[in-house]
This record gives sequence, C-alpha cells and structure tokens, in this order.
Amino acid sequence: MTPIRPPRATFHQLRTLEAVVRLGSITRAAQELHLTQPTVSAQIHELQTALDTVLVEPAGRGIRPTEAARMLRATALDMFARWQRFEDELQALHGLERGVLRIAGVTTTEYFIAQWLHRYTTEHPGIDIELAVDNRDAVVRRLREETIELAVMMLPPDQPPLESLPLMDNPLVLIAPLGHPWTRQGRVPRQRLQGAPLLLREPGSGTRLATEAWLRAHGLQPSIRATLGSNEAIKHAVAAGLGLAILSRHALADDPARDGVAIVPMSGTPIERRWMLVWRRDRRLSLAAQRFVEHMRAAAAAPAGGAAAQTG
Repeated sequence: MTPIRPPRATFHQLRTLEAVVRLGSITRAAQELHLTQPTVSAQIHELQTALDTVLVEPAGRGIRPTEAARMLRATALDMFARWQRFEDELQALHGLERGVLRIAGVTTTEYFIAQWLHRYTTEHPGIDIELAVDNRDAVVRRLREETIELAVMMLPPDQPPLESLPLMDNPLVLIAPLGHPWTRQGRVPRQRLQGAPLLLREPGSGTRLATEAWLRAHGLQPSIRATLGSNEAIKHAVAAGLGLAILSRHALADDPARDGVAIVPMSGTPIERRWMLVWRRDRRLSLAAQRFVEHMRAAAAAPAGGAAAQTG
C-alpha cells in the first residue's frame, strides 16, 4: 500500500487561499481574515513555492486566481468539511455540546432571525454563531460553496439538492405612502397596477423574484420607477412618494404608519409565500446544525403559530 504523504501546506495557508479565490482579492481576504495584506501575500507566495505552481496572476490592479488555485480551493473545502465532521464526532464521543453554527438568511430575515438564534443559544450555550445576511443569490452561492450549512429563505433553488423545513408564512403586501388614494378605498383591483410607479429590490433578491413572478402571472406591467438594495431603502422611498412597492409583511412595523407607509388592500394580495430552513442533501450536517434543525422543527410544530409565534 502506498503511504499517504502529508500535505505541503498548512491549514492557515489553505484558509487564506480559499478566501483569496472566493473573494478575488488579497485586500478583501485580508479584511475578512483580520490579517495584513503582506501576511496574506506571504502565505500565498509560500504556498506557490511549496507546490511549485502559480496560484494567482496579476489582473489590472488586482489578481486573478488560476485554475490550479480553484482546484486547490475545492480540495481545501473538502478538507475543512472532513475536519469539521471529525470535531463533531469527537464532541459527540465526549458528550460535549460545542461547535459553530454557520447559517445565512436572506435580507428580510434580519427582522426575526436573531430571535430564533437567541432561543437556540439559550438552550445550547456552547454553540457559537456565524450569521450572514445577504440577498437570495448570495445566500445560494454560500450554500454551493459550502461556507454555510443552513439557510433561511423564501425561494430555495433547484441546485444544489436541498432538504427543507417550512417555518412560517411570509405574506408579501403592496405598500403606498400614507394618504395615497388607494389606501382609503375598499378592495383595489390589481389591474390598476398596470403602468403604476413601482419600486423593486435589486436583482438577486427573493422578494423581487416573487414580485416579478406574480406580475407575470397576472399580465401586469407597472412602470419600474427605481431599484433599491434594501427593504429599509424601499420603505423610505415609498414614504417619500417615489412609488409603490411589494414587501414582506415582516419588513414592516406592527403599525406600518410608523414607517410612513400603508398597506394597500389590493385583490390577489397578500402574495402567500413561506420561509424555509434549507440545507444540502448531499452533505452531512455538523452537530451544531443538526441541533438547530431539531430546534426549529420543534418550534414549527408547536401550537399557537409555531416558529411564527417566536418572532414577537
């Protein structure tokens, strides 16, 4: 049997290489890893020397990872995942409950996901949390790159293959500025949205995808007045009279007037969607992630609204 040779790289070097390839920048990798740029450059240089392979090339004012670097990153991610499984198994062997929960949520979850995590860490105080909040496309990318294990989103992708746990309803509502004529009427026919000024979230947003699908399904073509990058920016713009918008009810105050907006009682709304907890079917979850799934499954099955009741 051929003996297994030890790697010609350290975990620190591989962690640095993974960040450089993923972010496409030594500067951004240094910021994420809390290292200096010379330290990151030195680790990449040492790795190139050890492997006798070029890993990054100049590209304008920045760098471009080579194909060898992308191959090495995939290998490093596999090593990290194997090491995580070993740590989980070691913790289980000794009956310890320590570890890191790596989870992401789409931007609208910022209004409630911290409460879920607080309840979880109260039950499991030995677990540290690494939470990322981003738009849907970025969260899907994190799942594919395996920098997270769990995600909370509204529209899970087909790939990678995912398991999912429904958590709670996510109604999408049409909002207008206070005093808008539509807010003082009864049920507004949805056809009145034809040509109306509408504000949208940025491309890659799950709310935008759901809004566009609903508009297409009903043959509606509003006038897209602006694209904005957050729920808060959308609310401020609507309150200022720039246009109408469709947002998650969870993104609004209990009394929407506190945000300077009102919910329009339009036919076909609210658009009914659900929040889902998802994870990769083709990967084994860490102990910390397994415990969180169990925690949320119990919350979703609880009476009086399940997980939804935990957001208040």
